[in-house]
Order: sequence, then structure tokens, then C-alpha cells
Amino acid sequence: MNRSKLKDKSASFLIIGAGAVGSGVAYTLAKAGFKNVTVLERENDVAKVTTSQGAGLCGQVRNSIDRVRLAMRSVATFRELQKDSVAPPEWREVGSLRIALSDEKKQDFVKLASICQGVGLNTSWLSAEETVEKCPAIDVNEIAGSLWCPSDGYLTPYRLVKSYERQCIKMGCNFVMGVEVNSFLMDGSQIQGVVTQKGDFEADFTILAAGAHAYPLALKAGLELPVVPVRHAYFVTTPLTDWDPDWPCLRIPEMSIYGRVSNGSLLLGGWERVGHSMDPRQLASEENSPSIRTDWGVLLKFERDFAKLVPNILGAQKAKVAKGWPTFTPDGHFIIGESTKRPGLVMAVGCNAHGISGSAGIGSLLLEALTSETPSNYVTSLSPDRFSENCDWSSSVKEARSVYEHYYSD
Repeated sequence: MNRSKLKDKSASFLIIGAGAVGSGVAYTLAKAGFKNVTVLERENDVAKVTTSQGAGLCGQVRNSIDRVRLAMRSVATFRELQKDSVAPPEWREVGSLRIALSDEKKQDFVKLASICQGVGLNTSWLSAEETVEKCPAIDVNEIAGSLWCPSDGYLTPYRLVKSYERQCIKMGCNFVMGVEVNSFLMDGSQIQGVVTQKGDFEADFTILAAGAHAYPLALKAGLELPVVPVRHAYFVTTPLTDWDPDWPCLRIPEMSIYGRVSNGSLLLGGWERVGHSMDPRQLASEENSPSIRTDWGVLLKFERDFAKLVPNILGAQKAKVAKGWPTFTPDGHFIIGESTKRPGLVMAVGCNAHGISGSAGIGSLLLEALTSETPSNYVTSLSPDRFSENCDWSSSVKEARSVYEHYYSD
């Protein structure tokens, strides 16, 4: 790693992928004073692939201090971006309710609240009656109460990335659309940029932020990383009577579902009990991710479960179904940092469905990984070097699916 270039801000960066993570990383680097930042995207616009399918919920309540801090950094960035009237991320700080259906789950939430308190995130326990005051559609008899976080909210994923793009360009970053990465420029094991159909792009650091295409692209550089795309879906109903846009986001961990108001409609999704993954070893970097068949059995189960709390939602007409391939890792942690096996190649992948909500925080972690002489233990633990060169793919897939299936495990 060329520390002198990092210290004097003269290092050049090439970011592959203009989704929430890649654009958030570019924004963080530019804010830190780096002037030579280029983002390459194979599509004709930003946020066209995984990010486009995101539900946009941004929750800060997590089960570790490091994860809470990361989410708080992101929310602080969303607030700042929202001040731009030309390209705001459509951030709505409506708060969130983490609903408990049992006293046992309430105790789990008390532990989460303690973690949040330790880093200054304001949360409080609400009784069933107080919960219903926040969201009157909920049946008070079906819940034990909720953990309230007033600074949570939601945004529009595409608008977030357009907001990042606008600010980055103002700070001197370059976005190049319609560029396909064919191979990497290498000097021995050192990565020095990429080869594309539009010519070579050289850089001191090439940052891979390509979502479901992270595996085949990393493989072109000689790295096999267990980045597993797992299908995820949600639906949006047609407009509902009296659904207030200021109602908070809802999470019901015991049902593994979440919801929020979306333009007067209900957006409802969840985490399948048995995850379905795509084998990225069969995906060429230039191919589109395989299409996902709408699994109404799964989506209607989300609806039936939610209807236990909000009975009149059962049978609501569906206006939209969104489906995508967020990536998961075997240990449930991001892959962030430079590879010592391929110096110059930096990872910002395997976001475990936190890519949009955690995008600004992920950028901060990557900046620390590259520029700090003594990065925190947490940042060090995210290094791609933690995975062996000959990973057991079968076990990796099973473990990554388990992370998805237990997404709301407290």
C-alpha cells in the first residue's frame, strides 16, 4: 500500500459498481479530500441492479456497538444529503417500531436498547397501547409492545444514489456509464486498474463494489471470495385508506417481516425461512443476474403473518413486486479492505442486505481500512484475507443462507 499517496490525498481510486455501496464509497473518499476518484458502471445509469430493488428502510438498532455506529453514520449522512433541494435522497425520519409479540422477545429488545444506549442512540420501550398510538393500524391485543427508535426512517434507494452522484461530481469525481470490466491490469500480484471495452483505466486502488457480480469479478483477479447472492422480495399494495406517510417503519422479528408506508400504500417484505441462493460461480461478470420468479407462496405468507397484527390488510391488491439478489457472507460480516494477496484490490462487498442503509458507514469503514495506521479491531476483522484461498463452497453457501434466514436474530 502506498501510504504516502494516501497521506497527501494524491492516491487515485477506481470504483467498480455505481450502486449504493460504490457511490457511497466515492462520496466518502471525496469528502475526505481525495480528488482522483472514478466510478465505473456497466449499466447506463446508477443504481440499476441490486440497489434498485431495495426497500429503503434504514434502521440503526443492531446487536453490536460497531454496527450501531455504522448505521448512525449513515443516517447522519442521509440528513445532510436531504438538505440539497436539487437531488435529495427523499429521506423521511419517521422512526421505527421493533414489535415484540411476547415477553420473551421484549427481553431481547431490552438488551438491544442497552447496546444502543452505550453509543448514544436514543431508543425506548413502548407498551402495546403506546405502540398503537404510533401506528393505529396495529391490533393492540396481538403485541407485547415495541422498541421505538425515533431517528430511524426510510428513503428512496435510487434517489439516494443520485444524491451521492451529484455531490461526488461537485467534488470532482467522475462517473463513467456503460463500461464492462474485461480483466485487471496486473504487475505480478499488484492490481493497477482494469481493462474495459472503452480502454484501460489505471489507479492506485481498484475498489470492487459490484454486488452479485463481486464473485466473478474478484475471480478475474485471482481471488475466490464466498459472496453468496440470496434472493429477496417484497410487495407494495395499491393505496390504502388512512395510511399515514408519517407512520414509522415496522419490524416484527418473530415473524421475520418488515413494512412501511409507501405513498399511501403498504410495502411489505421479509426473510424466508429457507433461503434460495444463486451460484455466482455460474455467473459471468458480463451477464445479468438471473431473473427471479415471483414466489407468491412466500409473499402471501408474509401477508398472512402481518394480517395477524393488521387484519384488514389480508387480500389487499398488489401493485408491485420487487425482487433482487443481495449478497451474504458465511459469517454475516462485510468484506471490506485491501487484499494482501492482490495489493491494490480493495473490497466493499458482501453487505448482508445492509448495502443501502449502511452505505455511508461502509464508506467510512473502507476509508479507515485504507488510511489508518492502526485500524480498529472491527475494521481489521472485515478484511478479505480472513477467507482462505480454497474455501469450502458448499459450507459457505449453507452458512450465508443461514445469515439470511436468521436476519432478525437478536
